[in-house]
Amino acid sequence: MTNSLSKTDLKEHRQQFPGLINKTYFNFGGQGTMSQASLQAIIDTHKYIQSIGPFSGQINTWLTDKVNLLRQAIALELETTPETITLTENVTAGCNIAMWGIDWQQGDQIVMTNCEHPGIIATVAEIKRRFGVEVSICSIMDTLNSGDPVEVIRSHLSERTRMVVLSHLLWNTGQVLPLKEIAIACHSYPAKNTIRVMVDAAQSVGSLDLNLPELEIDYYAFTGHKWLCGPAGVGGLYISPLAFADLKPTFIGWRGVEMDLQGKPIAWKPDGSKFEVATSAYPEYEGLRKAIAIHQAWGSKGDRYQQICELSKYLWSQLQQIDRVSCLKITPPKAGLVSFQVKGIKHKQLVDTLEQQGFLLRTIADPDCIRACVHYLTLPEEIDNLLSAIKANI
Repeated sequence: MTNSLSKTDLKEHRQQFPGLINKTYFNFGGQGTMSQASLQAIIDTHKYIQSIGPFSGQINTWLTDKVNLLRQAIALELETTPETITLTENVTAGCNIAMWGIDWQQGDQIVMTNCEHPGIIATVAEIKRRFGVEVSICSIMDTLNSGDPVEVIRSHLSERTRMVVLSHLLWNTGQVLPLKEIAIACHSYPAKNTIRVMVDAAQSVGSLDLNLPELEIDYYAFTGHKWLCGPAGVGGLYISPLAFADLKPTFIGWRGVEMDLQGKPIAWKPDGSKFEVATSAYPEYEGLRKAIAIHQAWGSKGDRYQQICELSKYLWSQLQQIDRVSCLKITPPKAGLVSFQVKGIKHKQLVDTLEQQGFLLRTIADPDCIRACVHYLTLPEEIDNLLSAIKANI
């Protein structure tokens, strides 16, 4: 295949990522490979903090500035404003802020798809147990190749629905849901309360071309350590201005409150920092900020998304030329997740064998399949080598 962007430039760009050396990496949806510059930013920040004094007026002011810069960088990438961003540790933390922040009443309803991550499923189950909330599961998996996800979700709504919980890019099948249309359907439904849309964005931030305000969703929880290739331990939650007032803090700390001259809490922060708690791993913040800058230096998020789609389409089309291999999607993927099945072999056995040969993929339990994650950093020849390895091992 040919790239729409210069392969030479991409190869040069890839030299910044030590994790891409001596292996063929298809696990960006689990954790991305950090650049040397991100690693160095983390180390340099640690050193600087220690040189000044880890708790001092000077360093506290400096860290406040760095936190604000990360919030601005994330907002720019997602085409929103810094005030809408809460900094978190990961996707699940962001989802928990949104799900536990609702004033749940017995008899309320949560609608959730059957393609959600175990962490989200477990949280919803505990909310159900604790508050007597009804949970309705809609079979989005059945719409992978036919059917209308909007209508499937709409059919599960009722006047008691308070929240719809779903993913933008489904982690198991690679389906991209029509999020704006789903949000409009939920917000226009005649329920007792506005139906809030809470999105697990683990696979979409850093891979899709996003403008969050345009999607009209309420809560969008994401991480920096997957497709953005940042360090583990830094993520975020977007809260739309229209949904902000409905959400109450569950975990509470000094970062989320305004204080008087005596240091006593007097009010909540008026922006996303309201849901931040206390001290975080600030050097990792600098690692994520550097990671975002490196991606933007290579190309716009539109450029990166186009490259991902071209490469995943190539992998998808070539996989189907291999005997006994079938992709879950019958049309080209609209993102970088390519899930496929192989007849006559246990998927874990094949993935383990491929890893021994330097090809890193993963298995998915439901549906039983293998998932390959194609990034804009992926080279066509890496896809060709993976295809050859699959042919040789089945």
